[in-house]
Amino acid sequence: MPTASPLPRIPRRALGAAGPTASALGLGCMGMSDLYGPADEAESVATIHAALDAGITLLDTGDFYGMGHNELLIHDALRGRDRDDVLLSVKFGAQRGPDGQWLGYDARPATVKTALAYTLRRLRTDHVDIYRPARLDPTVPVEETVGAIAELVQAGHVRHIGLSEVGADTLRRAAAVHPISDLQIEYSLLSRSAEAEILPTARALGIGVTAYGVLSRGLLSGHWQGDRELSGTDFRGHSPRFQGDNLAHNLRLVEALRAVATERHATVAQIAIAWVGSRGEDVVPLVGARRRDRLAEALGALDVTLTEADLAAIEAAVPAGSAAGERYAAAQMAHLDSER
Repeated sequence: MPTASPLPRIPRRALGAAGPTASALGLGCMGMSDLYGPADEAESVATIHAALDAGITLLDTGDFYGMGHNELLIHDALRGRDRDDVLLSVKFGAQRGPDGQWLGYDARPATVKTALAYTLRRLRTDHVDIYRPARLDPTVPVEETVGAIAELVQAGHVRHIGLSEVGADTLRRAAAVHPISDLQIEYSLLSRSAEAEILPTARALGIGVTAYGVLSRGLLSGHWQGDRELSGTDFRGHSPRFQGDNLAHNLRLVEALRAVATERHATVAQIAIAWVGSRGEDVVPLVGARRRDRLAEALGALDVTLTEADLAAIEAAVPAGSAAGERYAAAQMAHLDSER
């Protein structure tokens, strides 16, 4: 019986001037525990194993993904692996109730340190490679939050400090307190608002970018069907881009992108991921694959080299600002410092 061909090894990129070196593609693990409907735990662990075997070093999680479940899952997946081969990027600060209800954000210094203590216990590790608040806490100056993480860096519990979904001014204020490795922000063909001011500011400060939502929650996967039914635990059921006329419009953009992908013997997902990766050597796309087949497809994006003509064709198929609907519902958009 023939053996499957090995997955390709992955090149490396620096996460900012002061950050670590990571694989040029990272694995976002949120969907394995939360927000995208039911997931198969055994397949999730197998997908993490396949990612590590392929050369992915960066695993992204949050302590509120499944209220700790995602960190426990990652611990199980890393059992028997060399901890030093993996970069664990963890978000904190989102507050949730027993029923999963969102209760706001808390990034006070005492909360920062308490949250990390629980994260270290769940992950069964003595340090987190990158630690970042999930959102800016409007009641706490970012200097205080970053200062608290800096104390954890000094103590050896955290290696690098990251941020998530903050604007240019917040980036400057944070970087004045401690070097920031990377900014995690949604960035895709359908979400490009960061290009105007945030990305240039990050580059000026030597801050890398880890781009999540590169497939726009599945819209740009090439696999989304307009009549797909979503479970009650799938937040896309409330996402503006997946509603009614917005969804129909956005799927027409996907079909235009499919024509570009077909001409280049690639899939829609591979073109979308490769486009994000082409934005600069300081950008690391995060893919939210929950299954090994989706991971294998995403890894194929690393074999796609986009020429100027390719980029022009992609831009014509999905122009900047062409998405219908905001990337989050209004209540969630209000928490985004990056959108102010």
